[in-house]
Amino acid sequence: MAVPRSRILDLMRAQCRIFNTTFNPTGQRQGGKVLRQRLRGPAIVDYYPPRVRVVQELKRAYPTWEFEDEEEDDRLESIKMRKQRGKGAPKKRTAAESKQLTKRRPKN
Repeated sequence: MAVPRSRILDLMRAQCRIFNTTFNPTGQRQGGKVLRQRLRGPAIVDYYPPRVRVVQELKRAYPTWEFEDEEEDDRLESIKMRKQRGKGAPKKRTAAESKQLTKRRPKN
């Protein structure tokens, strides 16, 4: 004895209401598995160490105190050395200077 499909669907609908699940008679993919997974963002953030510049934060917190930032001193020293060798960044030009350099010269 076969049970009509409508009765089976009614039973499934009642079952879903009782057990608080989604009624999906066609079996379409709805993404519930993905939505139930834990979020990855907090795990990724916890994986990497915090970005901290201790000396700069101390300078901001205590502006009257003297702190020596060795990394910054090394950076400035290397820039100075490069400029002495002629390898430094070019000087910035004013708007008037750059305009003067880009003017077209008359053809002879």
